[in-house]
Amino acid sequence: MTEKKNTFPSLEELASRCYENDKIDMQLYTDYDVKRGLRDQNGKGVVVGLTNISTIYPEKIVDGKKVPGCGELRYRGIDIEELVNGFVSEGRFGFEEVAYLLLFGNLPSEKHLVDFQEIIASRRTLPSDFVRDVIMTAPAASIMNSLSRSILTLASYDEYADDVSIENVLNQSLDLIAVFPLLAVYAYHAHNHYGNGGSMYIHQPKEGLSTAEAILMMLRPDQKYTHQEAQTLDMALVLHMEHGGGNNSTFTTRVVTSSGSDTYSTIAAALGSLKGPKHGGANIKVTQMMEDLKATVKDYSDEEAVREYLVNILDKNAFDKKGLIYGMGHAIYSDNDPRAAIFKRYVSKLAEEKGEEAQAEFDLYRLVERVAPEVIMEKRKMYKGVSANIDFFSGFVYNMLGLPQELYTPIFAIARIVGWSAHRIEELINSQRIMRPAYKEVSEDRHYEALDER
Repeated sequence: MTEKKNTFPSLEELASRCYENDKIDMQLYTDYDVKRGLRDQNGKGVVVGLTNISTIYPEKIVDGKKVPGCGELRYRGIDIEELVNGFVSEGRFGFEEVAYLLLFGNLPSEKHLVDFQEIIASRRTLPSDFVRDVIMTAPAASIMNSLSRSILTLASYDEYADDVSIENVLNQSLDLIAVFPLLAVYAYHAHNHYGNGGSMYIHQPKEGLSTAEAILMMLRPDQKYTHQEAQTLDMALVLHMEHGGGNNSTFTTRVVTSSGSDTYSTIAAALGSLKGPKHGGANIKVTQMMEDLKATVKDYSDEEAVREYLVNILDKNAFDKKGLIYGMGHAIYSDNDPRAAIFKRYVSKLAEEKGEEAQAEFDLYRLVERVAPEVIMEKRKMYKGVSANIDFFSGFVYNMLGLPQELYTPIFAIARIVGWSAHRIEELINSQRIMRPAYKEVSEDRHYEALDER
């Protein structure tokens, strides 16, 4: 009997067909005035909604002229610089205070702040045996994937999971804001134990801790941390908490919310968006790029050698050969990311506490921060200015804090769950329509062919 030969195409051949049949002529985007990425050529986003939650000003215009270095970010109308200076000058961590502001629209009174801090702390608990039955089962190297699985599984423990009333969604949001640190840190410890052969620590957060303190306490074997470490991590959380309705993961939150879906499915979708290296995963790429730079340029103070390395990156001859200097530029801001400017002050303080080696590395970051925009402007046709964004410094900070790279993007998620929750509630209150943008078909009409004629 003759063995039947399998003539089905290989995956490589099938992928080639996908590329051949799905590739669209770039000129058509211009011909039909398609705003690719929902942005114009200057990077300005297409307006698809309204929000009270935050405002981003890429630049300031005075008397018809752009004022350099004046990008702004406002949470509920309050400039982020003023907001940060407020709670820092009064000796407080800011995460819970700013979360209250974003969720409820106003700064809390002293009593309401204490009550809210207690509410978040009291909800830092998971269902009985959840760590054993969910987090420790099939741990993944991608903590973001583990987070998504945990969030979707939590829906099974909520008898009102599909209730989209504002009261119920707010209750779910508070729960998720409280447990995100546990889900992320415990998932890392499970992966580190089962995947890397390391020790596993499951520390229950102590009462009275801020979110930043709870993260450091759960992560470290000795549960110890300095005030400067906790303050710097708290600052990272505050600055990553919210960034307008148009960023990819928040827009995903609003799109899924508009369909009427439940909170757990919505947040899992947002996590999938944030995971991408073009969004929340960017700080890992910065850290890897800087490690490659240090391996290539032995003298951190050699500006010409650093410049040459950056030119080689843009020419696709260095690092990952993709021609990108990670941590430089932003879809919205031009020559100033206000978050980076604020964060750099706390990076400097932490580097000073960590000692000479950390300070030398911080000097290298500042050198790249200064030289990279010059190199980019020389090598690229730019429609707007370019500067370091917050991702440029956050990876360095997380490294100084001893955070494993697997937790870099989850830390972003621990912060951004507040913004996602605020936007989900606002979308539920105001939107009556499912989001349904249009795509222009550019394929040719065809006719069906009989099977024996193909």
